[in-house]
Amino acid sequence: MTKKLKIVMTMGIIVLFQQFIKAQEIKNQHFLQKVGIIDSLYSKILKESRNIYVQVPTSYTSKKNQKYPVVYILDGEIFLPTVNDVQNYYSGGFTPEMVLVGISNHKNRTRDLTTSPITTKYGMPFNEKNGGAKNFRKFIETELIPFIENTYPVTNYRTLIGHSYAGLFTISTLIEQPNLFSNYLAIDPSLDWDNQKLLKEAQKKVSVQNYKNKTLFMSLNGQLHMQNSQITIDNVMQDTTNFTLFARSNIAFSNLMKQKTNNGLSFVWKFYPKDIHGTIPFPSIMDGLISTFEWYQMENTDRINSFETSKEEIFSIIKHREEKLKKHFGYSEPPYPEELLNVSGYMNMDMKQLEKAKMYFELAIKYYPKSANAYDSMADYYEAQNDIANAIKFVEKAAELNNTEYFKNRVQELKNKN
Repeated sequence: MTKKLKIVMTMGIIVLFQQFIKAQEIKNQHFLQKVGIIDSLYSKILKESRNIYVQVPTSYTSKKNQKYPVVYILDGEIFLPTVNDVQNYYSGGFTPEMVLVGISNHKNRTRDLTTSPITTKYGMPFNEKNGGAKNFRKFIETELIPFIENTYPVTNYRTLIGHSYAGLFTISTLIEQPNLFSNYLAIDPSLDWDNQKLLKEAQKKVSVQNYKNKTLFMSLNGQLHMQNSQITIDNVMQDTTNFTLFARSNIAFSNLMKQKTNNGLSFVWKFYPKDIHGTIPFPSIMDGLISTFEWYQMENTDRINSFETSKEEIFSIIKHREEKLKKHFGYSEPPYPEELLNVSGYMNMDMKQLEKAKMYFELAIKYYPKSANAYDSMADYYEAQNDIANAIKFVEKAAELNNTEYFKNRVQELKNKN
């Protein structure tokens, strides 16, 4: 078993998940990386089968009892690769590693994501099935979430991401069932739907709802008026035409949420003046995830990286992070990856800072008690101090967890030294 452990940030290059070309043309193609395994479940509520696309973190292994926060992504065929791309760059240091669940909305999208039934839109007949958001949310709550939690390595800490109609659905879920998710990313939401009906309902509800420990990131694209470039973010609210109803609805909801500061919601709104409705998802997903998980970002890294920092101060920093993660997640979570604690222990051994080295190895065992490698590393520490008896004890514990020839041979080698 090698001790040359490293912290690896995987920078995956993502290709489009769906290739809209004939099957015979893609039959022999090889992809640099594919994103998301395809799964499905039959919904008794929707009376149809629904595809989902699931991506687990690269660190996941079935040998460890790991569970991760989970992100549910509406229009999953389109946006799961984008969320995965962002995670490949930012997870670990800026966002937690998370399981990504893309929900297919390829069929019946308008039916499932819109919040109330209409027959006309902007004065024109609207014949597409619509207004089924409540039913679709029931499917997510009572069928999809239990299926995911019983099948994949996820916790009950959930984030919801939606764009356009799916952004409308995301906002309505926050308003109607805020406890279904912890975090909401509503990208350019269609709050103009049904003459701003959801906006009007929100005005009554947001002041009495408790949104403690909930976050909402919301965005607006820069194309405020399709036919008049003189309409800007500074004067759009003075316009009264249907051309700006989409933007005005978004801004009005943002202003409402900014006024209701006593409901506990952490709210961030961002305007993207150079993006349009079709391009805004990518920067919104990146900024939204980073903003939502700002609390997760590692602090005091300069103090941890300094060999002048005392063991007591480092221990205090680690404990603070442990408590912070528990406060936000609602359950205990190791403050740092096992590999980071492990490599920190070896670095301090090399620098002859033995008390710090021992602390790191002890913390690795505390936070990862089922890791044979954590116990084996502690054995290395004791062997370096010529404390063979303790080295044997920790290797034997590692062997209990992972009964391999390596540990058997190592126990015997240490006993021969004793």
